[in-house]
Amino acid sequence: MPPQFAKTTPILRMFDVRKAREFYLDFLGFKVDFEHRFEPDLPLYMGISLGSAVLHLSEHHGSCSPGARVIIETTGLADYQAGLLAKSYGYARPGLEHQPWGATTMTVTDPFYNALVFSEEDETPT
Repeated sequence: MPPQFAKTTPILRMFDVRKAREFYLDFLGFKVDFEHRFEPDLPLYMGISLGSAVLHLSEHHGSCSPGARVIIETTGLADYQAGLLAKSYGYARPGLEHQPWGATTMTVTDPFYNALVFSEEDETPT
């Protein structure tokens, strides 16, 4: 049987659980799928999702390095962006960028220097 591949789940580094929750849950609208700590005072590993977009966030220093960039395929990007701007989040006012390859993108950087690039393919004229 030839190899088959399924979804990819990026792991992003976080340093402050409160800031991560404020950014990912309150601002972007992700929901928590699970949380794990080996012991109560050890680092948090958390799975979050927004629709079918899944991310894992880790306080563990060995899991990953900050500064990652993740592209999230999106539909309804302008409406999503308008909803984010309406929240008046003090640390981000994301704009839309029309790309030469036929997409509109919105980049939002989390408090730990990871960039989320929401990308929607432009409609092609018929």
